[in-house]
Amino acid sequence: MRIVHLSWEYPPVVYGGLGRHVHALAEAQAALGHDVCVVTQAPRTAASTGWAAAASADVPLDDVVHGVRVIRVDRDPPIQELTGETLLAWAASLESAMSRRILRSHDGVTRADVVHAHDWMVAHTAVLLRAAWGVPLVTTLHATEAGRHQGWLPGELSRAIHAVEGWLAHSSDAVVTCSAHMRGEVSRLFAVDDVEVIPNGIDTGHWRAGARDVAAARERYAPHGPLVAYCGRLEWEKGVHTLIDAVPRLRRRFPSLRVVIAGHGGTSRDLEDQARARRVSSVVDFAGWLPERELHALMAAADALVVPSIYEPFGLVALEGAALGAPLVVARSGGLVEFVEDGVSGRTFATGDPADLARAVTECLDEPGLSRAWADEARRRVRADHPWEAVARRTDDVYAQAVRARASRDGEAAAFAMPPPAGNLLSDG
Repeated sequence: MRIVHLSWEYPPVVYGGLGRHVHALAEAQAALGHDVCVVTQAPRTAASTGWAAAASADVPLDDVVHGVRVIRVDRDPPIQELTGETLLAWAASLESAMSRRILRSHDGVTRADVVHAHDWMVAHTAVLLRAAWGVPLVTTLHATEAGRHQGWLPGELSRAIHAVEGWLAHSSDAVVTCSAHMRGEVSRLFAVDDVEVIPNGIDTGHWRAGARDVAAARERYAPHGPLVAYCGRLEWEKGVHTLIDAVPRLRRRFPSLRVVIAGHGGTSRDLEDQARARRVSSVVDFAGWLPERELHALMAAADALVVPSIYEPFGLVALEGAALGAPLVVARSGGLVEFVEDGVSGRTFATGDPADLARAVTECLDEPGLSRAWADEARRRVRADHPWEAVARRTDDVYAQAVRARASRDGEAAAFAMPPPAGNLLSDG
């Protein structure tokens, strides 16, 4: 099968879990014998945004990596920083370049059997290819704008993104989410009945750390006491502020505690200010974006890996931490609780509650034998339930379903118009 993935991030341009997901899925599909092409943005224009710390201008614009053809496009004008104010123009400039590159007659991109879109930032290119090639469109909605804002659309930008998400969902022949929680969210928001759930996968052979690296991480970050770590983007929905609010309580119980926050994002400065205001700057280490080897060592060395997300469609970092043997302490948010079972494969706490977070971490640190048993069970579940080959085969089934759905339709569906949103879109009231 010939598959074209559309994704605004792909290594070395990786900001969050979406880029890692597309990368692993594409390579797993290629290993199964599919003809796979990924179209994404070029590092040399992504680097100007500051979002792609690992990006290199030396990466080829058209290459085959581990069996996957990767086409990286320079965005069309306007070339500008990616901010809230420029987001729609930024996405439009990327999609314009992607569409032209794919549809050039001398390009060498053959007509695909299926187009797979990843989130709203590639929606227009995806729908265009569906019409131009007459092939099925499968969309994975990795998150929603309303979900990020707890069911609300706070401004014109959010309403615009929400409308594009709904249009993309209704223009697709199959819609995929990464958790049952997200399936419910997408169904409620966009009145889409048939949503397939395919949980994220992980390559456990990649997510490992050597004993020397782990020992070095312990010595660097917490040589004399317990080590609590957070690894991921620094955005409001990731809930890092809840962890910082819990540190004074944890410090009273564990005077030699050290907390390491690895990652970067839009709230970095606010979180550092919060740590100073809570008088825990000496306890909290903002490590920034770590190279993979150091990141793996930090996660493996942690006595508790905290995932405090306010909004979390799945929680890929929980899989990664489990693969590395880290005891997990996660918020009861979204897809996290579909993987972490309290008292069995980790500890959970009430979302956004610093006192309950401190309680869960304390129980983890006070009972190292139990926390090790939880970590072992989490690792067993990762190996049994989340290999990428299984994810690729389940995605194949969705593609077959989309081919059947496309064949049964009489021409193009009418354009979908989102109703004017009002109130909390995710509430039951």
